Amino acid sequence: MKYQRIDSNLYIKNRKNFVSKMAANTLAVFNSNDIFPISADSTMPFQQHRDILHLSGVDQEESILILFPDASNEKHKEVLFLKETSELIAIWEGEKLDKKNAFEVSGIRTVYWLQDFPNIFKQIMAEANGIYLNTNEHLRANTEVETREDRFIKKVKADYPAHAIYKSAPIMHQIRAIKDPIEIEAMKRACDITKAGINRLLKFIKPGVWEHHIEAELIHEFLMNSSKGFAYTPIVASGKNACVLHYIENNKECLSGDVILLDVGAEYANYASDLTRCIPVDGRFTDRQKEVYNAVLHVKKEAEKLLVPGTMMTDYHKQVGHLMEEQLVNLKLITLSEIKNQNPDWPAYKKYFMHGTSHFIGLDTHDVGLWYEPIQAGMVFTCEPGIYIPDEGLGIRLEDDLVVQESGAPLNLMSDIPLEVEEIEEAMNTK
Repeated sequence: MKYQRIDSNLYIKNRKNFVSKMAANTLAVFNSNDIFPISADSTMPFQQHRDILHLSGVDQEESILILFPDASNEKHKEVLFLKETSELIAIWEGEKLDKKNAFEVSGIRTVYWLQDFPNIFKQIMAEANGIYLNTNEHLRANTEVETREDRFIKKVKADYPAHAIYKSAPIMHQIRAIKDPIEIEAMKRACDITKAGINRLLKFIKPGVWEHHIEAELIHEFLMNSSKGFAYTPIVASGKNACVLHYIENNKECLSGDVILLDVGAEYANYASDLTRCIPVDGRFTDRQKEVYNAVLHVKKEAEKLLVPGTMMTDYHKQVGHLMEEQLVNLKLITLSEIKNQNPDWPAYKKYFMHGTSHFIGLDTHDVGLWYEPIQAGMVFTCEPGIYIPDEGLGIRLEDDLVVQESGAPLNLMSDIPLEVEEIEEAMNTK
């Protein structure tokens, strides 16, 4: 574990929030992710399921959390099941969490070894009327791969057909959407690590470097600052590559006259940061590049003002669309006539700005949240308008992470990362 341990009070509070929304005499079960195989004996690096992490802080495979607030046995109101360290595991992998450390991490006093789960679970289910099962209901989720949760859900439905089934996802989306100050602190740390990477790049980038060289500079800085690495697959897109929204090959030479679109972010303690900056390879923007850059920056600044309590995300994105229309007309990319005659389902501005402006961010880069309810204080969003002009080999996107406040403008966790044209040029040209 590269990061400093998070205060267990966060997880105690998170469990209280979840339990307060459960139906009477029900329990909830949360499983760790699998370690996913590649081929032969190779595996992907372990990534903990964000829900069990949010509720317990346990960052270890084959862990199970049970919440049963109405349990007659006080010990079974909160239960952790962990993989026990054998002599073989200790030699080959190192020791896993013991019961004392698990309590210090999570604040949960009842900890059993994983082999005890079938018997304890059977006892608990005999007392409960229903169970909350944890399905992935993110709007953009790809659920083709069967997970540990999926296998557990199949078994529960087969073994306990008379129990009422409830969904954990709506509760998790609600409680994870509002960030605790401890979470904001971890996200700020992730943003600060990202800042260190960008500052390194502003001295490194010049004609002839390759996109993957830039990626290498970032991962060095991230790891040196106690991050596990990128919060998501990095986009280092120079020239026309910037017009491919999810360009991740990062295998082209950066040429004089190009602008590099960097959509990158460090993680810290499993919390994500998500930044986009556009950097001129030569250290100076051309007049046209500056014109497009400042148009995107204007939309970003105005859009941020809309991220306030009470705003509906659907209305927000419509208003940002109108802001973008004005800028695209000024840039002579679309006309007032095109706007007047546009298809309302695909407005004229979508030719050059085809993605959304904001998404929730937290333990996941595209975090779960309440898309159809008003914005609330404590939610954290990206703000990332862009303009993409393939004919000019130019793509500009600018992005920061913002915490919604009770009143006034949101708190920008990336406010000290160079953003203005003059800031970027000065940093690149100061020895």
